[in-house]
Amino acid sequence: MAGVSSCIKYSMFIFNFLFWLCGILILGIAIWIRVSKDGQEIISSGDSGTNAYMSVNILIAVGAIIMILGFLGCCGAVKESRCMLLLFFIGLLLILLLQVAAGILGATFRSESDRILNETLYENAKLLSETTTEGKEMQKAMIEFQEEFKCCGLVDGAADWGNNFEQAFESCKCPSLSDTSCTSYSGKTVYKQTCIAFIKDIVANHIIIIIGIAFGLAVVEILGLVFSMVLYCQIGNK
Repeated sequence: MAGVSSCIKYSMFIFNFLFWLCGILILGIAIWIRVSKDGQEIISSGDSGTNAYMSVNILIAVGAIIMILGFLGCCGAVKESRCMLLLFFIGLLLILLLQVAAGILGATFRSESDRILNETLYENAKLLSETTTEGKEMQKAMIEFQEEFKCCGLVDGAADWGNNFEQAFESCKCPSLSDTSCTSYSGKTVYKQTCIAFIKDIVANHIIIIIGIAFGLAVVEILGLVFSMVLYCQIGNK
């Protein structure tokens, strides 16, 4: 009978120990956000408290599942338990399948998400010329964005600001009209580039980062599946 490979056994243990630690970290941070005073302030500072609480609850569930799977993998490797290894394999396989399904759905509805983003940005552009509380919050954020990215307005340039242009002028101010990146509006030199392109680039870059992280996790999960199944078969042939 073939013995159990010590290399695979301890590689499996180390892999799952790190997996378990990740679960503890995610669970700990999510619980802290959910119950602590500072965490409550972070949640309530968002636009939608309900969505924020739902996100935190999902993080708690994910952290708990990762912890359980990590525990099963560690114990299964050390005790050479086929039952634990099989449960670990099934749980990890389900997570991998859910990631694949989420990726397919994301790719399917990408055009829809682009349309929603455009609609949202065009609606927010209207807030720049308003005097409501919501409008003022949007204007404050937009002024900071304009200063950082050297752009002006959201969709139609400086015209988006309407009667509020004077308060936003300093963030729109361009060095010289002779500069190709500058234009004139109401007798003042402002940036020609609108901010909508920068916002779309930021969203696109974040999506690429998320895809990269998901791909990295998938590779790690596949390695976990391979290690657990090899160890499971070796224990069976022992």
